[in-house]
Amino acid sequence: MKIMNKLSLSTLLLLVLVSFTACSKRVENPRFVINEVLVINQENYVDDYGRRSGWIEIFNNTARTQDIGGCFLTNDRLNPRKYPIPKGDVLTRVAPHQHVLFWANDKAYQGTFHLSFELDPNEENYIALYDESGEKLIDEMVIPKGQLADVSWGYEMDGQKYDKDRTHLLTVLEKVTPSTNNYTLDKNEKVERFKQHDKFGASMTITAMLVVFSALVLLYIVFRFAGKMSTKSSLKKREAALAGKPEETSREEITGEVLAAIFMALHEEQDKIHDIEHTILTFNRVDNRYSPWSSKIHGLRELPRK
Repeated sequence: MKIMNKLSLSTLLLLVLVSFTACSKRVENPRFVINEVLVINQENYVDDYGRRSGWIEIFNNTARTQDIGGCFLTNDRLNPRKYPIPKGDVLTRVAPHQHVLFWANDKAYQGTFHLSFELDPNEENYIALYDESGEKLIDEMVIPKGQLADVSWGYEMDGQKYDKDRTHLLTVLEKVTPSTNNYTLDKNEKVERFKQHDKFGASMTITAMLVVFSALVLLYIVFRFAGKMSTKSSLKKREAALAGKPEETSREEITGEVLAAIFMALHEEQDKIHDIEHTILTFNRVDNRYSPWSSKIHGLRELPRK
């Protein structure tokens, strides 16, 4: 009896552990997430050939670059290796928290990102991503049948498949966002709240004017104070310089006789007047500047010939 009770208790603990592990795997978001799917593409994104088709967006849900090359994409539960993603393409290296887009147009010969299957709008579409072995499931998504044109399915927050209550968050998205974030911020909550309280912007205008005038008053006070401080500093430096400068020696006053002699000398110099003295020669400039002594004609040996 005791042995049976122990076995029952062990079995119960094992079942609880398995259930907890399964729930943990379900809540855990994988490294690659099938993030958004568009089944019917009529007026949406075009591929590198200018054609429209359904597409599958995969999101790198990690903080490092991941290479999706070598993995498998499929729409068949019985054939997990339906489309092998080629290795060696630099574009298969997906940057952290970035996206990569695959075209479901059944034209794999057109390149790495063109799948070998299409999405059927009239049927339920199963999409799965397997690892390099083709046996381990990375992520999967089921799109119900009866899809509308240009309406995509995915997760509102990129890579977030489950919430804290373990609820699957797959839903119809408000906007089609290939190769970009599913959640786009169109409105600012603070701005919207401000609009509700101030429809005409009167309080914003008054606030802006108060800020501007307050800044001008503050600048006036700062510059006025700085100017006074600069003036006081200059006066102190000047007083200190004058206090340390030695006084100039007083010169003898010039007498009247000396001034008279100076004025007479200037008068004689300006009027070219000199007293008759034995040691002074006076030369007066003549008006006729021509002089035979300075003429070159008297220095010629021969007269020039005409």
